[in-house]
Amino acid sequence: MRTRLLPLLIVLMAAVLLALGIPLAVSVAAAQQQRVVVDRIDDTARFAALAQFVTDPATASPDTFPDERRETLRKELARYYSVYGIRAGVFYRNGTAMANAPDAWLLPKTGEGRDAFNEARLSRRSHDPQQVWPWQRHRLVVASPVIRDGDVMAVVVTDSPTGQMRSRTLHGWLIIGAGEVFAMLLALGAALRLTGWVLRPVRVLDATTHDIATGRLKSRVAAAGGPPELRRLARSFNEMADNVEDVLEQQRAFVADASHQLRNPLSALLLRIELLALELPEGNEEIASVRTEGKRLAQVLDDLLDLALAEHAEADLCLTDIGALTAERVSSWQPLAESKGVRLAGTCPATTAWADPITLSSALDAVIDNALKFTPEGESVEVMVASNGEVSTVVVTDGGPGLSDEDLARIGDRFWRSTGHQNIKGSGLGLSISRVLLSAGGGSIAYAHNEPHGLRVTVTVPRSGPAS
Repeated sequence: MRTRLLPLLIVLMAAVLLALGIPLAVSVAAAQQQRVVVDRIDDTARFAALAQFVTDPATASPDTFPDERRETLRKELARYYSVYGIRAGVFYRNGTAMANAPDAWLLPKTGEGRDAFNEARLSRRSHDPQQVWPWQRHRLVVASPVIRDGDVMAVVVTDSPTGQMRSRTLHGWLIIGAGEVFAMLLALGAALRLTGWVLRPVRVLDATTHDIATGRLKSRVAAAGGPPELRRLARSFNEMADNVEDVLEQQRAFVADASHQLRNPLSALLLRIELLALELPEGNEEIASVRTEGKRLAQVLDDLLDLALAEHAEADLCLTDIGALTAERVSSWQPLAESKGVRLAGTCPATTAWADPITLSSALDAVIDNALKFTPEGESVEVMVASNGEVSTVVVTDGGPGLSDEDLARIGDRFWRSTGHQNIKGSGLGLSISRVLLSAGGGSIAYAHNEPHGLRVTVTVPRSGPAS
């Protein structure tokens, strides 16, 4: 959830910073250009004042020409160009130069310079130049009219380079960018803290839910920070878990008590059946059937009690040699396999894992017992032990008829027995008890088809200890 929430917050914060930073950057560029334009306007106004009283050569008499004011204006323009590198000139209405610097620079026939000159010739200062951005090498042209006796007699034109202005604009943008980056990092840190604060109770709740789902019903949501709504949710979850545990405990207690209480009257009933059998002829089929069903009922009650105790008990895990334990169980079942004409083989290399030895032994007994029950004479049952870095496995394969896909999905359910094996001895609880006992210790049991026929049962136990 954090990986989905954090990018959303980052995108929103970046959008806000861009919405603030872009107009600020534009205003910085506009301010820098306005500053240059104002300076050029002041300069053109000064040159216009100097050119106001320069004598027009068309009306000047030979004894007054050359005009000292024109020389003064020319020197000022030359000094202005040499100091600032800005081309400047005063041009008559017809475009001829009154004075200019450098001398080779003339009024352009087209472009911004000519447009500014034509606008100033109409007794208006030229409009502000188009905005120049740091990546553009444009020049700034400013023109002001020279007015004498209410008429425009000439126009002052300045043509300024924009390198320094663009550098100052870029410098201002770098400062804004650094501020944006700093603000983004600060916002990112705040977003990390915020999402951590909000999602910490969710992570704790998720971990606790997983623990309960895997059988650790004692797990509860620890007190954590976060919004009040999530804290209330954690308290409500703990209350729900307490109620569920109480209900399951009552159910287990009921099953255990019922199984235990039924055993006494059943034992008495079986005893009376034996007494009645003494009065009947030897080999009576009905009394034999009653004895068989009575023993089966007793086995079911014993399995129910074992199942209730298995669901209530906690695993006593220790580092166990899985290979040695499996080899011992295979050896214990060898006499039964030989009596049925089934070959029972085990490949049990030494490997260790964390398991409850009693639980694992019971699970292997249930699996090997089932394999021998359903494997016909002349076939084989193989038991193989293997391990990797995370788990150790015991795989039991048989040569029996196997199960259909539908039956394979139901194997291990309580009291479930395949329709083709209803007459074989058993209660249908052995594999269910094994699954519950293995799950308590972090293990599992899985079923699959065996090629070319039969069933493959895989018992898995973890190699990592409870502390890790």
